[in-house]
Amino acid sequence: MKSLAELQALRDKMKGNMGVRHDDTGNIRVVVGMATCGIAAGARPVLQAFTEEIAKRGLKNVTVAQTGCIGICQYEPVVEVTVPGKEKVTYVKMNPEKAVKVVVDHLVNGKVVTEYTIGAVKK
Repeated sequence: MKSLAELQALRDKMKGNMGVRHDDTGNIRVVVGMATCGIAAGARPVLQAFTEEIAKRGLKNVTVAQTGCIGICQYEPVVEVTVPGKEKVTYVKMNPEKAVKVVVDHLVNGKVVTEYTIGAVKK
């Protein structure tokens, strides 16, 4: 930054991006549990994998967000995917490779990856 004008231009640009990111009306919503338990179990690389794969594929209808404790610590990292008009899907024991598969199968092709869901995973 060399001037106040540059800083203001950067702020305006980022505010514009934030508006798009948080305007999830009609968007698919991906929420990654980022409480202490999730982070300890590896949620940061999972969040990064989701954001990178979504950006790589140019998916404009997907919002990625973080949340605190989801309440099922033994299944961390936990990711919830909400598609408008459909039931929320909870993915558990996620890792970056699983995140990429969820993006491809669920977010792009509309097919839930049932083997990663809470109902399919054993403790």
